[in-house]
Amino acid sequence: MRSFIFGFLIGLILLPLCAWLYVRFGYAPVATASSPMLFERRLASMALKARIEKEAPKNAPLQATNDNLIAGAHVYRTHCAVCHGLPGQPDYPAATGMFPKPPQLFKGHGVTDDPPGETYWKVTNGIRLTGMPAYADSLKEDERWQVSLMLADADKLSPDARTVLSQPLDIR
Repeated sequence: MRSFIFGFLIGLILLPLCAWLYVRFGYAPVATASSPMLFERRLASMALKARIEKEAPKNAPLQATNDNLIAGAHVYRTHCAVCHGLPGQPDYPAATGMFPKPPQLFKGHGVTDDPPGETYWKVTNGIRLTGMPAYADSLKEDERWQVSLMLADADKLSPDARTVLSQPLDIR
């Protein structure tokens, strides 16, 4: 029994020490081109899902009217498109060099399956260690809801909203 307790205590000290040495001496992958650490994606995804489930608003205070969706398209073009792309256009260089890569919201599986409250939470709070900034202090609440509603309804936008999103960005 004594050897078990001794081994357990050594393990309690040795494991954190090895982890600290791994990080301290530069072995941890920190470059965007590096592969993720063991369990990095799983732990981050689990924490994010739990937090969003706990805090995301269940109901939007705005309706998905054509005016709100057009306003959301303008907000998206100005603040989101450089990382998350525009429909039918190639990825921008900033997005291709990020880790993790930002989802291209108009290609493949976008956010139309996400409730607007989940997208609103992400826009408002950002997501740590992903490059996704928090817009709580730079966009008004209505603007955050408009872009969230527009993304939730991205597969059924009016021609006016699509026109806003079809113009290429000028990012010189």
